[in-house]
Amino acid sequence: MTYHLFRQYFVDVDDTVSQKIVVKQNSKKGTHFRRAGPRQKVYFESDEVQACIVTCGGLCPGLNTVVRELVCALFDIYGVTKILGIKGGYKGFYSCNTIELTPKKVNDIHKRGGTILGTSRGGHDTVKIVDAIQDRGINHVYIIGGDGTQKGAAMIYEEIQRRGLKVAVVGIPKTIDNDIEVIDKSFGFDTAVEEAQKAIYAAHVEAESHENGIGLVKLMGRNSGFIAMYATLASRDVDCCLIPESPFHLEGEGGLLEFIEKRLKENGHMVIVVAEGAGQDLIADSLRNTNHDASGNKLLLDVGLWLSQKIKEYFSGKKKMRVNLKYIDPTYMIRAVPSNASDNIYCTLLAHSAVHGAMAGYTGFTVGSVNGRHAYIPYHRITEKQKKVVITDRMWARLLSSTNQPSFLSHEFIKNVKGEETDLGSHFYLENEYAVCNGSITDAIEKM
Repeated sequence: MTYHLFRQYFVDVDDTVSQKIVVKQNSKKGTHFRRAGPRQKVYFESDEVQACIVTCGGLCPGLNTVVRELVCALFDIYGVTKILGIKGGYKGFYSCNTIELTPKKVNDIHKRGGTILGTSRGGHDTVKIVDAIQDRGINHVYIIGGDGTQKGAAMIYEEIQRRGLKVAVVGIPKTIDNDIEVIDKSFGFDTAVEEAQKAIYAAHVEAESHENGIGLVKLMGRNSGFIAMYATLASRDVDCCLIPESPFHLEGEGGLLEFIEKRLKENGHMVIVVAEGAGQDLIADSLRNTNHDASGNKLLLDVGLWLSQKIKEYFSGKKKMRVNLKYIDPTYMIRAVPSNASDNIYCTLLAHSAVHGAMAGYTGFTVGSVNGRHAYIPYHRITEKQKKVVITDRMWARLLSSTNQPSFLSHEFIKNVKGEETDLGSHFYLENEYAVCNGSITDAIEKM
């Protein structure tokens, strides 16, 4: 094992990572998580390990990279040779849809978008999945997916624990929206922001090439506007950014339409970026889609098309002003590309941290970067709520100053936000919701 060269390569079992690093002088210490990394002692013998890897949910840049690095870490670092790929998401467990994974088979998959294992939404049947795990003698389960997938992983872990099986269940959080709580960012996010620049650039070229040109770009972000915010900050060509966390209104004084008119008169063109979940409350109830996808996510109306129509109606109606609007939706182009250099490195670190934790005997956790350090996080910590852009945070203030757009917020809304107090954590404790496989699956982590 490479890490035996120097003792300093190993992580001390007592090392922890603090969830909050900026606190007030008299604040208590808050929540800490176990630090991820290689341990000097491992629980599983390499020749006893039968591992499996599954990808679930929507596509995201970096999926293939994570799969590749899981396989290579198991094989090259720990000498594990029995690795299965579960095809087609959760349903692949009980439909006997698997492939054998080796370093040779996954050697160059990081250069391709998508996932070689295939993916799907839904299909989660806890009992059938655990039956398949037990029947095949699998004792390492690596699950790559978003918050819904991680909730499913938690259910699998609980059923395995109930049956008393010595199986490590490890989650690797995946969401292109970067809306998973606790962790600094999810893999694929940097690539998504980089790819979004191409759409914004195209919108800017179209807008400035026409009289009263408007380039409207819709980016991903069902409930969180991180991609829209970071892509806007990176491009410097955006005049207005709309996200789900910051309400806006169309008509009247201080409304979006009035601002568009003002900016067109000033510059002659304008670029707008809107997150897919923004403005849903403004769309008429009769137009709302109440259907849900297989993962339980509400199917949103296309706010880009709706906003395009509203802008055209406004200027062709009362204002009698001709505008040339181009609407660009690069959603699936962004999701399908291979990960960039930054995400490739991050995917490697996540995969290695996951394998180190499983081989050391930890189970029932998700791996992620917390304040720049990789940590093992109990499932409930990342699934209890979604991470959102905090509009009282300085990052949103930086965006407002970059675009020079109004906040669009009502005085009542601002008053309510100002009245909220920030929770800095009331106590110090080590998260011990995940278990250790040594002896009993229910042994608490501090017993190692």
